[in-house]
Amino acid sequence: MNANTNIAPVITADNDALMRDFPLRPFGIKHKLSGHPLLSLTRIAKLAADMPRDLIEYNSGNAQISQDPDKVKAVDLDPVEIVKRIESAGAWMVLKRIEKDPEYRALLEDALTSVARARGFNSVEDAGFSQIEGFLFVSSPNSTTPFHMDAEDNFFVQIYGDKTFAVFDNTDGSIANDEQVEHSTTKHRNVPYHDSFMPRGTVFKLRGGDGCYIPYQWPHWVKTAGTHSISLAITWKTEEVKRLNDLHFCNSFLRSVGVAQSAPGKNPALDAVKLAAWRSARAAVEPLRSSETMRRIIRRIALGKNANYYLKKA
Repeated sequence: MNANTNIAPVITADNDALMRDFPLRPFGIKHKLSGHPLLSLTRIAKLAADMPRDLIEYNSGNAQISQDPDKVKAVDLDPVEIVKRIESAGAWMVLKRIEKDPEYRALLEDALTSVARARGFNSVEDAGFSQIEGFLFVSSPNSTTPFHMDAEDNFFVQIYGDKTFAVFDNTDGSIANDEQVEHSTTKHRNVPYHDSFMPRGTVFKLRGGDGCYIPYQWPHWVKTAGTHSISLAITWKTEEVKRLNDLHFCNSFLRSVGVAQSAPGKNPALDAVKLAAWRSARAAVEPLRSSETMRRIIRRIALGKNANYYLKKA
């Protein structure tokens, strides 16, 4: 972790929000990452050229809020060309796990360190920010990110361009039920959207320097405005989030072989047994994941033939 104790805050928020709403409810933030050289289109194009292909996902930005993931339109360009031609490419793209690059790792840790200190902690570890990951989004004008859920907590920062970001309260499971939560965690993140959800939404109008905090598994959709957009999701997983995600993956695998499962929390004793078994199995295959080919094979075996959906049209 960056050990500089004099680092200026990268992310700031109303202190009441940090103390009252975090980590249970969304709220707006400000940041100082706009104009950062690591987040320019030139540097992002280099990153796209250097990354493994299975860590890059892209498709047409011409999508519906309630988009069927099997009917998403493709874009016939390679990732570097999409970045270079983003103003006219009609595309939406995400570069995943950018923390694998040391420069981007330092950027993410500096941002979360400023949040940790604002909440009275000395470090990201003390604040419970583990498994820190970064997801860098590049979108063409008038693009839509369909309604979906993410399996981590997230400080979403807008670097360039304007975005409308709408996030919805799913604490009672009425927008996305247990089955949909599991599916979004293990298969595809998209979930169905209906206009009747809107009263439960919080809408953020984001420009460069703005952002928002998005709690674990709160559904949201995003739209860009009339110019291209660069955004960054700074994510982490608490121990509880990692436990829930592992149970979702275990349940999904068992369900795929015909064994019915209850959602996490319905049977705590059985959850503990499944969690131990799943983590032991995962530890055994983890060394294989250094190979991109093996990552694809493992995902297919564990999650089904469509698990590598982001590579279908590659």
